[in-house]
Amino acid sequence: MPETEFLTVHAVSLEEHGQPVLSGISFNQAAGRKLALAGESGAGKSTLLQVIAGLVQPTAGEVRFAGRRVRGPQEVLVPGHPGIVYLSQKPSLPKSLRVEQVLRYASKRPAPEARAVYEVCRITGLMARRTDQLSGGEQQRVALARLLLSAPRLLLLDEPFSNLDRTHKQQLQQVIREVGEELSITCLLVSHDPLDTLPWADELLVLERGQLVQQGPPEQVYRQPVSEYAAALLGDYNRLEGPDLRALLAAPRRRLPGPVLLVRPEHLQLAPAGSPGVAGTVRAVRFMGSYYEAEIQLPATLLCVRLPAATVVAGEAVAVQLANGTFGR
Repeated sequence: MPETEFLTVHAVSLEEHGQPVLSGISFNQAAGRKLALAGESGAGKSTLLQVIAGLVQPTAGEVRFAGRRVRGPQEVLVPGHPGIVYLSQKPSLPKSLRVEQVLRYASKRPAPEARAVYEVCRITGLMARRTDQLSGGEQQRVALARLLLSAPRLLLLDEPFSNLDRTHKQQLQQVIREVGEELSITCLLVSHDPLDTLPWADELLVLERGQLVQQGPPEQVYRQPVSEYAAALLGDYNRLEGPDLRALLAAPRRRLPGPVLLVRPEHLQLAPAGSPGVAGTVRAVRFMGSYYEAEIQLPATLLCVRLPAATVVAGEAVAVQLANGTFGR
């Protein structure tokens, strides 16, 4: 089977109460390739995942998985599509049953394969516990294991980390990595947190008001956002224009990329006053843990510059320069 035939989303649109929720979305996902969806609340991320899972009926367009069209709930008695599973941010487990019972009823795998799923999901030690005795992170891992016992090929993850503390979130992140690597299950992830998507995904898709506005490798989308909306989704940024932008690009001489430049704080660097670049004054320096942030006042712009150490102090005159490779692809 050609890779492009694994998952194909073609011109999918959805209207609810006369309002567009999704508008002409198209993309492919190859088997084994990790895709992530980014977008603000209400952008249509969860709805798109539910359309792919066969849980929501699109108004137009189609989804094809492994060569077969995914039919929506208006076309089938039981919503869903063979080989695709959907994990929501709020797991729903039968109450007052032992974990072992919940999983035994769901399993379609031989015992050795089931044990491998339990090990990957870090739930081997939870089997005798009742589901109402589990923490939120434990419930999420049990819910994931229950889905994986159906031997799916595509796992859709809808904000799986949103209700977890730091420890359980890190544990579930490791589980999801191993689901792909050890169980050979392809994953498509929705998360509002760029720290979930940037280090994990092979490809990032940005949704804005139901439209796909940017798609590419995470580093490219992060470094070269197509808009302030896309930039803001993935972290802090500075907006430069006018004389400040021209001065910044003057040395070394760089071609003006457009009337406005969006640049990340770590893609700027500071040099002694009088050096090439745009002249500015340090307004504040803040310790952020693993780095420092300096607030720099330019003639017309207030910038944030990320530094590895506190090399400047408030009131100091500096020159702001673009770091090498800022526009590298």
